[in-house]
Amino acid sequence: MGDAMRRIRVMVVDDVSIVRRLVSNALGADPDIEVVGSAANGREALEKIPIVKPDLVILDYEMPEMDGMETLKEIRRRPGGPKVIFFSSYTRQGAKVSLDALWQGADDYATKVTADNLAAATLCVQSELLPKIRALCENMTAPRVDAAAPAPVALPSGVPTPVAAGGPGPCRAEILAIGASTGGPRALSTVIEALPADFPIPIVVVQHMPPLFTRSLAERIASRSALRCLEGVDGALLEPGTVWIAPGNWHMTLQRDGAETRLRLSADPPENSCRPSVDPLFRTVADLYGAGALGVILTGMGQDGLLGARRLHDRQGRIVVQDEATSVVWGMPGAVARAGLAHRIVPLHEMSGEILKCVSAVGQHRATVA
Repeated sequence: MGDAMRRIRVMVVDDVSIVRRLVSNALGADPDIEVVGSAANGREALEKIPIVKPDLVILDYEMPEMDGMETLKEIRRRPGGPKVIFFSSYTRQGAKVSLDALWQGADDYATKVTADNLAAATLCVQSELLPKIRALCENMTAPRVDAAAPAPVALPSGVPTPVAAGGPGPCRAEILAIGASTGGPRALSTVIEALPADFPIPIVVVQHMPPLFTRSLAERIASRSALRCLEGVDGALLEPGTVWIAPGNWHMTLQRDGAETRLRLSADPPENSCRPSVDPLFRTVADLYGAGALGVILTGMGQDGLLGARRLHDRQGRIVVQDEATSVVWGMPGAVARAGLAHRIVPLHEMSGEILKCVSAVGQHRATVA
């Protein structure tokens, strides 16, 4: 099969030897992964990368001589460098560091394992890191079927066009709902930063992230955008020009309260192995707003959002997805596109313009009605 079947080459960079060994052993047990090297600090890693040529580097933050952030910046200065998953602690500071790393060019992040319980730490590596590595390097190895994993949702084959059949009439968006995962924080920021301060409809977002991280993300986007951006709060009133990001470990949905619409948070079971999940949010957006709903699926691994997009499509809402070329991982948007549910597939830099077309349409519609 040639190169298509070769294993994914991974380097582990961490100053703690037991963590390097634990991560290397856990990853090396997978037949798709080859751990080609390790390093105790950034300087050593930068010397080894041209020699062992990894496809992906797992990079710790706190290291002597040269920390993870400086190492990441140097990796990104070099053309054709490997993909990077950043390791940080599961703390408020760790959330900030992870977001900084994403903004500096890391492809994804993971919560650093502790070696206190070897079996639990190994399971953590295999359950959290392996799917991320596979998603980021999916074109480097043939797909494998994991018997323990749930079967993917079947998609119709041979959908030749990016425009969904039987699409809605003129777009008159009254709410914008966005779903994202891997690569989503920077993509979200890119889209929201380009929207004007007088953006006339509310925005609700599910970004796959744990607690603490979603609050840091909301704060970062708020500091860079003309719009208010907040972490979701149960009972909060939806208002034009405000962005609500679902908090980590909580599903976020919408509920009518008289003439108003409010956020609802729940600890219902995960969907698509995610909480928050895009599907519950999109379902309530579709049911409450129908043809007035605009759903956007940005970069992300997996298929979360596919069933919610189907509900939006059935209720005559409009669906726009990010294209493959500008996505870090084209799992979520690709699933919606292949299912024939996307009315538009656009590169990231055109997404805010596409959104504004729908929003300006609602403004013109309201003016006509008045």
